[in-house]
Amino acid sequence: MRAVMVMFDSLNRHFLPNYGNDSVYMPNFERLEELTITFDNSYVASLPCIPARRELHTGRYNFMHRSWGPLEPYDDSMPQLLSQAGCHTHLVTDHVHYWEDGGSTYHNRYSSYEFVRGQEGDKWKGSVKPMERPNVLGRWQKQDSINREYTRTDATAPITTTFDLGLDFIQRNAKDDNWFLQIETFDPHEPFVSPDSYLQRYEKTYDGPQFDWPEYRRTNETPEQIEHVRNKYRALLSMCDKNLGRVLDMFDENNLWEDTMLIVNTDHGFLLGEHGWWAKCIQPFYDEVSHTPLFIWDPRSAKRNEHRQTLVQTIDLAPTLLSFFNQPCPPDMLGMDLAPVIASDEGIRDKLFFGMFGGHINCLWGDYVYMKAPKLAQDKPNLLYNYTLMPMHMRSMFSLDELKQGEYGTTFSFTKGCPLLRFPGTFGAPGGEASEPLETMLFNLAKDPEQLHPFRDEMLEARMDGFIKEMMIENDAPKELFTLFGLED
Repeated sequence: MRAVMVMFDSLNRHFLPNYGNDSVYMPNFERLEELTITFDNSYVASLPCIPARRELHTGRYNFMHRSWGPLEPYDDSMPQLLSQAGCHTHLVTDHVHYWEDGGSTYHNRYSSYEFVRGQEGDKWKGSVKPMERPNVLGRWQKQDSINREYTRTDATAPITTTFDLGLDFIQRNAKDDNWFLQIETFDPHEPFVSPDSYLQRYEKTYDGPQFDWPEYRRTNETPEQIEHVRNKYRALLSMCDKNLGRVLDMFDENNLWEDTMLIVNTDHGFLLGEHGWWAKCIQPFYDEVSHTPLFIWDPRSAKRNEHRQTLVQTIDLAPTLLSFFNQPCPPDMLGMDLAPVIASDEGIRDKLFFGMFGGHINCLWGDYVYMKAPKLAQDKPNLLYNYTLMPMHMRSMFSLDELKQGEYGTTFSFTKGCPLLRFPGTFGAPGGEASEPLETMLFNLAKDPEQLHPFRDEMLEARMDGFIKEMMIENDAPKELFTLFGLED
């Protein structure tokens, strides 16, 4: 058996033709729908990028115990488990976060890996000469500007090289058995950069400053500028689509459909001005961020060109891949094997929850999504702690002052007897404080699919609270978290 995962970053399902959007030219995603099972109710579990990848490895939620950080020594890693069982696992990626301090243990869990340089502010090409900030809206980095000088064309773009290497692996190993390939591209993550040929399909003229990297904040730009960013995103999506098509062609040419699983997924979506916000670390996590695209071909059931309604999450992918390769699922994995869902839309859960460390805990149940804010976030910050043996932030180690605040000794059911360090945490996006007070919100998705009209309902919220508490108990959440969210006995 063989499996290929094509993983994008920040893929907003609302821009895909598979889910009803006809404004973006994506013929290969349309083709993908015909060749796979399309999941209509796939959701994040933990946000954002690296927390989601920890869940891809471990099959359990990240957000209740720690923020952004490396895999822990006690973690079960799906690629590592496959490798130990004799399955060769290979990662090809241009995702820069893997080579920062906070993602530093992930790639070595694979049998082999290749890294493509140049995305975002990747510390790649060196230039000592000072550089003045050009006429740019949103974020700008000197290092990113330097990198762009080397990645301007279709052929030199990191996404193209990433897929080149992934396709080379398939071509070299197509006649061999027992391997898993993860082609993981940073795109369409911001900054939204692609050759002009892609943008011309969506925008002929734009008279304004460079704007392809929105900051994580409320929108304050003109409608023209916001639409320009959306067009830059559309252009990058078309580039993603082109490269996805190369994988589908490779499956056709090598007849991989007979025995090779294909998964196309993402870590989360992205806000492009919806709800008056940019990006994905903003609370609450609206549908554009939390409701994700997912497509799977499973040669065992050979079902394609069908949609599934069952609720699924990122934590389900590790158990699904382990099962596909006939490997047992470790007891600490709480995700579910999706094989029965793929085969017949068998229900594996009727509700789910998701969240981000230091932010809302969210519950989806029937027509309702409930976004529960930390009750005491403003006056009891000491109730939020990181539990870890790997004290790293996204791009830095913990400072000496932070380390001096650490307490040693807490264990949880999934740490395999290892006591952990405990450090005070912060509310809001990783690496920063919450920009605004967090508020509890409730939406009726049947009546208000765009989530424009939050309301309150004490009885319904109490029911949701009960489920959240059950999930926190099942996940052995820290005791203080129950107090933080007003869920004490």
